[in-house]
Amino acid sequence: MNISTPAALRTDGDGPRFSLRRLGRIIFWTVLTLYGILTLYPFLWLLISSFKTNADFYNRPFGLPETWHADNFSRAWDSSRLGTAFGNSLIVTLGSLLLTLFVAALSSFILARFQFRGKGGILAFFVVGMLIPIHSTLVPLFILMKQMSMLNTYWALILPYTAFALPTAIFILTAYLTSIPKELEEAAFIDGTGLWGLFFRIMLPVSLPALSTVTILSFLHAWNDFSFALVFINKTGLKTLPLAIANFADGYQTDYGLTLAAMTLSVIPTIILYLLFQEQMMKGMTAGAVKG
Repeated sequence: MNISTPAALRTDGDGPRFSLRRLGRIIFWTVLTLYGILTLYPFLWLLISSFKTNADFYNRPFGLPETWHADNFSRAWDSSRLGTAFGNSLIVTLGSLLLTLFVAALSSFILARFQFRGKGGILAFFVVGMLIPIHSTLVPLFILMKQMSMLNTYWALILPYTAFALPTAIFILTAYLTSIPKELEEAAFIDGTGLWGLFFRIMLPVSLPALSTVTILSFLHAWNDFSFALVFINKTGLKTLPLAIANFADGYQTDYGLTLAAMTLSVIPTIILYLLFQEQMMKGMTAGAVKG
């Protein structure tokens, strides 16, 4: 009796606490599931609508298509030269991405690991660069590109994309590199490593989360941009993916089936990129937020 009574009391006392904990867990996962469904719904709607005809799109915009038209993808690919547009977007996006990563990594390494006069002013300069509306520079950049004979070239898009991606990239990378312990740098110097060795062998591998964050943000901006490509590119053979998708709409009607099929194809690279770097991106976005 003396042994069983405390055990019974202990079980009764833990019952309500266990029920509240279980109820909280159920509520948490229910809310998380609903949020996930709401987040994925736009992509699912895009995917389902890409199999519809215009009649299906108007009659049942949020329902399943009466007949699944898988040929929308092949028709969209052929009619608007999406293959060429995909290639142009890859060249422009990867070119600006590589240039952004190289320049931002070098600049952030100097700003984060060295002390020199004017460092605060340079950091403030890049912060101000993040506040400039991108599209307000379209007219000056068009005039500049025309004077430099760079219109209708890949460089007309690569250079502006790089310039506008650098402030955010430098801000993220500098915050991350600042959080790296100084002892790691001192140990490399003791082992005989020079500045370039320290940068390529230690700082770049360690800053992979921040580099992944910059990669995704810069890739999305260059891949989805429409305004700069519309103003700077007139040649059909150099048009990027957003311009090719816009060909499905004219002043009279829009072929929604082909448009949504082309949009579905265009988001596949961004989804793959995010799935590859999502874990590193979360680490990069939170780096430097807490010190101590």
